[in-house]
Amino acid sequence: MKAFDRYIIQKLFSITSLVLVVLIFIFVIIDFSENSDDFTDRGATMAEIWGDYYANYVPEMTRLVLPLAIFSACLFLVGQLSERLEITSLKAAGISLYRLFLPFLAFGILMTAALSTLDAWVIPESNKERIAFEDEYIRQKNEDLDRSDIYRELSPESYLQVNYFDKDQQTAYRIRMVEFDEEGVQKILTATNMAWLDDKEQWRLTTVQERVFSDSGFVERNVAGFDTLLSILPQDLARSSSDIYQLSYVEAFQYIDGIKRSGASGIEIPQVQLFARMAYPFSILVVLMIGFAVAAVRRSGGKGFYIASGLVISFMYLVIMKIMEPFGALGILPPLWAAIIPHLLFFLVGVIGLKQVQK
Repeated sequence: MKAFDRYIIQKLFSITSLVLVVLIFIFVIIDFSENSDDFTDRGATMAEIWGDYYANYVPEMTRLVLPLAIFSACLFLVGQLSERLEITSLKAAGISLYRLFLPFLAFGILMTAALSTLDAWVIPESNKERIAFEDEYIRQKNEDLDRSDIYRELSPESYLQVNYFDKDQQTAYRIRMVEFDEEGVQKILTATNMAWLDDKEQWRLTTVQERVFSDSGFVERNVAGFDTLLSILPQDLARSSSDIYQLSYVEAFQYIDGIKRSGASGIEIPQVQLFARMAYPFSILVVLMIGFAVAAVRRSGGKGFYIASGLVISFMYLVIMKIMEPFGALGILPPLWAAIIPHLLFFLVGVIGLKQVQK
């Protein structure tokens, strides 16, 4: 059985690698045909397209299609063993089907750990370069969550209003800060703009008017500008739908804490994205269970049956994941549950399938 285990793991690795290369190649061809007009119109060179964009897109493509590649490899390999009656022979020799599944499980655990590590540290760095290219050369690729009339909480007794924030220049325009207590408004500060200073990690306010209120009225002060430290950072004012995919797991949790601190709305969206990222590698184990259960029994349809089953199951898995995400984003379900319910559902399908095949 040790020789059998090594054979299975080696075959799974080789078939998965082949399928992965094919899927990434197809992905690149489709993406290039879709965006080639934008590349041309905006003056992207071939070196930038292939060096800055696609070279940094490959890690994200790998993350997306690796479970499908492993699922296809499992269906092909187990189907081949079943067609040759090798599984029947091993079972006749008294070897449990669960024991036959162990090398598949070991391969799945290894790939899950590898994908989780890549997704936690490597892929976010490549995504930063890719998304920067998309922002410059591809129209409407990443959606901004904050555009204008941005409100943020500076403290329980103060809030900030920004008319518009330029994330490229890291400058906010038409600023209004209000401080208040149980008796009412205590101070209102307005400024034409507020620029972030990287070296000082502070904000520089320009053309500032400050009004301090009291029972007798208010005192007004006008100054050319000054530097100040606020609880708001540039990333708190310029959120997009791709932010979570550019951050490591630790940075992503800090990003979400920053949203909570600033009082911004829509916190469920990045939470669902983060939890979905963290849960996605475990889909490898789920599809291995389902693929093994589907292909372990010899079917009259042969390879056509396995291909059709793989397409149907993959499509349903993807659809349910996409259906559940809006429920978490809208607060109908807790974001964590919206991210893991599809995996739990198909894990249950895999367990039932293995039990049925074992019988």
